[in-house]
Amino acid sequence: MAFHVDSEVGALKQVILHRPGLELTRLTPSNVHELLFDDVMWAGRARQEHDQFARRLREHGVTVHLYADLLAAALDAPGARDFLKQRLTNATQFGPALDKPLDEFVDGTPGERLAELLIGGVLKSDVTAPATTSLLWSHLDDEDFLFTPLPNHLFPRDNSAFVYGGVSVNPMAEIARKRETLHSRIIWNFHPLFRDAGLHFYYGNDDVDHEPATVEGGDILVIGNGAVMIGMSQRTSPQGAELLARAFFASGMVTRVIAVELPKTRAFAFLDTAMTMVDRDAFSVYPYLDLSLRSYTLTPRGSGGDFSVTENRDLFGPVAEAVGVEQIRVLKAPIDVKGAEREQWDDGNNFLALSPGVVVGYERNTTTNRYLSDQGIEVIAIVGSELGRAHGGPRALSCPIERHPVE
Repeated sequence: MAFHVDSEVGALKQVILHRPGLELTRLTPSNVHELLFDDVMWAGRARQEHDQFARRLREHGVTVHLYADLLAAALDAPGARDFLKQRLTNATQFGPALDKPLDEFVDGTPGERLAELLIGGVLKSDVTAPATTSLLWSHLDDEDFLFTPLPNHLFPRDNSAFVYGGVSVNPMAEIARKRETLHSRIIWNFHPLFRDAGLHFYYGNDDVDHEPATVEGGDILVIGNGAVMIGMSQRTSPQGAELLARAFFASGMVTRVIAVELPKTRAFAFLDTAMTMVDRDAFSVYPYLDLSLRSYTLTPRGSGGDFSVTENRDLFGPVAEAVGVEQIRVLKAPIDVKGAEREQWDDGNNFLALSPGVVVGYERNTTTNRYLSDQGIEVIAIVGSELGRAHGGPRALSCPIERHPVE
């Protein structure tokens, strides 16, 4: 089976979602900010809302894979647990006395439960005490974490992004998210669905320390026709964007990259918090985003990944040229500054397209949804009262692995 994502708005065929699990129940007032959340979430309600989201996708013919199920199956494949232990349960991470107990924990825990704990967090009380003295073990209380929870697995696109015929396994910027990439590498390299698919890896499927060349999937938009937009943001550095562009061009699957400098504010942590593509010629854009953002068009020079850089006079002219349309419809909802800030906080411009002009968005962003409907965009509204508190809309909640080009 060939996995490919050839556009932002072509027919979506397969997607990976992560249904919220144990990790949300272990999100507390004392660790919430360290784990990059603003508040604790009602885990049960978040799961209900996520189930509704998955159901709406399936109703529109999309095959939905659940991340934890993929990880559990991958962990039971030959070699997967050794791969995990070499990179996680070692003396550098936990001291020499905990090597053996943690290795035994990894080897002896059933795949489904191990996947749940790797994502949800491993407490000291989950592991058998070491036979030899461990300073770390003595230091920790029973309810302290050996492996911290990873609630941001809710956003599976960030750590892995499929772009045309390849995938970037993204080195994450924040310490609280770095282990997510290891889990995805286990899936891509050991799950039979992907292990035998001949995946092409652009970046990150290695043990190299990529700092400061970080990349996250919310900054990668596959706009079609061989073109990609990359946001240079709080999470994706210019170095990361450049390394990724070089890999794109060396593969021959990408012919143009448009790099966009985003404002250095939390509201625009990713490119897809500022804008998402909702039709073959249309973007939903934050109403008060300054469209004089600096942007650059990168085009390949030769076949080895080298490229030329041209600073653009405007943003959407080069995007229209890359996509192959006369003009981009820049859809900005008519809303005052305060209302725009509220809808931005609720991911008002983070839409997941199911096909050209058909998108999924949170129901609470009523002004933006109504405006898009008036412009001919069908908005499938889902409940996001709890999911939205994690600050990621339907696009962020999903990792497409098969999407067709736009006709």
